[in-house]
Amino acid sequence: MVLYSIIESPLHPQLSTFYKKHDFTEVRLNSVRKAIQALKKQPPDYVIADFVYGYGNNYAGVNISNLDVFLYSLAKYAPDCKVLVCYEKSDKDFVAKLQALFPAIETMVYPIREDQLKTLLAV
Repeated sequence: MVLYSIIESPLHPQLSTFYKKHDFTEVRLNSVRKAIQALKKQPPDYVIADFVYGYGNNYAGVNISNLDVFLYSLAKYAPDCKVLVCYEKSDKDFVAKLQALFPAIETMVYPIREDQLKTLLAV
């Protein structure tokens, strides 16, 4: 199974050993743009991504965060993919807005631990 780690925060969970132990192929991506490109080549079964709210930039207009465009693309290329959005506690209200647009996503506050992922990843 393919798992995308979209790493845009130093708080992103470093769980590569956990993924290997449970037979996931982790694709580490350091931007949403690269994740969108990768969707066309190798759609994921799971995504663990960092939430970045668009304070005062172009995200704040049409899009809420760094993940909006990726999540719309995901619906086309990997509609059954399970998504975990990781966020800082101070962004809770903004994450709620994203979840209103994409109700199937799961969300968790940093720090993320292995035991929290077991249900999402069905391991």
